Amino acid sequence: MDLAYGPEYEAFRQEVRDFIAKHRDKASRRNEWQRLLMAHGYAARTIPKEYGGYGAEPDILKSRIIAEEFASARVPMGIANQGISMLVPTLLELGTEEQKRKWIEPTLKGEIVWCQGYSEPGSGSDLASLQTKAVEDGDDFVINGQKIWTSTAQAADMIFCLVRTEPDKPKHEGISYLIFSMKTPGIEVRPLVTMTGLAEFNEVFFTDVRVPKKDIVAGRGQGWYVANATLKHERGMLGDPNQAGSRLKEIVALMQEETVDGERLIDNPLYRDRLLQLQARVHAMQFHGLRLLTASAKKEDPGIARLIVKLQGCELNHQLAALAIDALGEIGVLYGQSPHLRAWGTWQHRYMFDLGLIIGGGTAQIQKNIISERGLGMPREPKLAKDNAEPKLEKA
Repeated sequence: MDLAYGPEYEAFRQEVRDFIAKHRDKASRRNEWQRLLMAHGYAARTIPKEYGGYGAEPDILKSRIIAEEFASARVPMGIANQGISMLVPTLLELGTEEQKRKWIEPTLKGEIVWCQGYSEPGSGSDLASLQTKAVEDGDDFVINGQKIWTSTAQAADMIFCLVRTEPDKPKHEGISYLIFSMKTPGIEVRPLVTMTGLAEFNEVFFTDVRVPKKDIVAGRGQGWYVANATLKHERGMLGDPNQAGSRLKEIVALMQEETVDGERLIDNPLYRDRLLQLQARVHAMQFHGLRLLTASAKKEDPGIARLIVKLQGCELNHQLAALAIDALGEIGVLYGQSPHLRAWGTWQHRYMFDLGLIIGGGTAQIQKNIISERGLGMPREPKLAKDNAEPKLEKA
């Protein structure tokens, strides 16, 4: 069996290497780097040109080569955030032509920062029970309510937000998906400091916030359908195999540098065994990513293959960070402003932040329920009747 990529793809690999060697000094300039990547087709590669993308046909091997070379060179593959990774594909699938032309290109270029208004204090894992209301008033909706755990809200220009516009309909049918400016009067953002020591999440309060009715995606009452399209892309972002591959390379370099009693950690059989186990899982995750790319290129539903991405990715990233913390030894427990921190405490931050991601975006337990019920067709967990009678099986 010949597993070589072939002359065409090896020439493309050299093209990518030459680009990185020539331009890597620009990687620290975020928006400039993003625009450069887009111009050469290394970011927004398959986004249509009319919406600001490169317009290339899907090619799984070229996508894999780009990821491999950028990871090997340890340079960023461009901006990955809620706007680019979640909203853009949602608009491509369900947005109007006006919405696509207005929002996609500036979002891809990093000119607009987005946040996601989904979770609420009283809804927990039952997102469909959200209570933020949008009442019709002329050409506008007037929004009142609260969101929580809103990433990037303190810096966001825009929000894509779930609100209840049809209070008389069943909970899943009464939700709409609105996009509007975070500078709209009546919006208050309060930061939430997490165990990382940073305010990466926020509470967002809406008081008589007026949003034009035209800024709705896919129509009134279609919000649950649109939200699930966005969640599909969110879970893919949180389980990005390229990120795991880059972290693995960082850990290999760390273990080649760190020593115990004069011995490199990479030569210690216990640490090396842990590294190899994680390396195998990273490779499995990357090949799984190719499976998903193949399904996407063929416009097929990958089914259970898509459902496992978030669970697999978040847990793996946390375990990679745990190995790095252990490799740092006593320095690994330092945090804050200690003068002995390595790499500004990056691994300590990742370890705690990734633990949060196992909860955020749908907890690991919720993900397992989704996999079992939607992917494997297993029955739902029995629920107690309201009168505390014997438990009955909920209909699928």
